[in-house]
Amino acid sequence: MKTNYLVLGGKGKTGRKVARKLTELNQNVRVGSRSETPSFDWENPETWSNALEGMDRVYITFQPDLAVPGALEAIEGFMKVAQQKGIKKVVLLSGKGEREAELCEQVVINSGVDHTIVRASWFNQNFSESFFLDPILAGHVALPQAEAKVPYVDTDDISDVVVEALMNDKHNGEIYELTGPRFLTFAQVVNEIAEATGREIAFTPISLPAYTKMMEDFGVPSDYVWLINYLFSEVLGNKANEIITHDIEKVLGRKPKDFSAYVKETAATGVWNQGVEV
Repeated sequence: MKTNYLVLGGKGKTGRKVARKLTELNQNVRVGSRSETPSFDWENPETWSNALEGMDRVYITFQPDLAVPGALEAIEGFMKVAQQKGIKKVVLLSGKGEREAELCEQVVINSGVDHTIVRASWFNQNFSESFFLDPILAGHVALPQAEAKVPYVDTDDISDVVVEALMNDKHNGEIYELTGPRFLTFAQVVNEIAEATGREIAFTPISLPAYTKMMEDFGVPSDYVWLINYLFSEVLGNKANEIITHDIEKVLGRKPKDFSAYVKETAATGVWNQGVEV
């Protein structure tokens, strides 16, 4: 018997892969997005009920991040509707080392709905699908916290863990922290991408206030500016977050994808060479 899955953020970095993998496993999948029918919009609670209608299990992602102001209230409201609609299980994507996100986790944990919490480190794909792509294309990456060591995790691994957690009840009540297999600084990341693409890409350490002003000057939305400030000051600046876990291996029975493998695969797509003369 097929199960009905609602994948929120079903066109995003992890959601689209979760939706695809569930579909390939012959499950019924509804993508939660403003452009879908029925539509789903975190900023419009009136859309939540229709999106949840007839669904059994839900993958929850919140844009831009569970740590931002307003996320807690949204998750509280959503889980109440999910309970009313008889949702059997949810998997929540959270951020590793984000105290504000953990408040949202508690809402899910205390909801009475079966659940799995997936806390992810920074994504590899932030460098190819998100806010770090434009500086890479420009050939000059300037970021704060230059010494921070991050165990970047791949969205392929995250989505595999999410699908396993959604479909298998043995993961109920678990909190998984997902990281890649090694630490990298921003300079090391930029160097690996430069080598793989045959390009010269410079890295320059800057202060957080200077980076914030640069984002504002480029017209970056205020909630993203807030989030980046939070991540660079609270998460990357916290040595307690410099931990490599083995939860991907625990759940999937294999090691996580190394950053170098991600770089090789991504370089082959040409995304880092768009409009660039090599």
